[in-house]
Amino acid sequence: MEANATPHDNHEDQDEFVLLDLDGVYGLIDIPPNANYVLRGLDTLNPELIIADKFKLIGEYDETIGTCIAFEEQDTPVVHEETGPSEANLFSGRKLIDSSQPPTKQLKPVCQLHKVLKFKLSPDSEIQSRTAEEDS
Repeated sequence: MEANATPHDNHEDQDEFVLLDLDGVYGLIDIPPNANYVLRGLDTLNPELIIADKFKLIGEYDETIGTCIAFEEQDTPVVHEETGPSEANLFSGRKLIDSSQPPTKQLKPVCQLHKVLKFKLSPDSEIQSRTAEEDS
């Protein structure tokens, strides 16, 4: 008996990037640098983000309006290109790295985003119980 092969849908293999928007919790919680987090339920309407085993956030997807592009910053050395004839120009047409200059910052596009995942504090997050204790 032969197995039937089904064509592979390439759309499923494409990476999809989502921007995590934490503006809704800014100032409410203090997220330590390098805090552990768990992001689950990305394929649901309301994904959960748990930060440092303390704070539970609930997300909601929002479509981007227009083009949203994410960039990464890269250090790039200062490069001089030797052009034109000169007696002192021993490296005509070559590029020389100027080590006396600090590297410059350049932005490189990483991906295009179509969705934003906006988070708000879950009612059962630790911060809510601390706020209730402070009020009593």
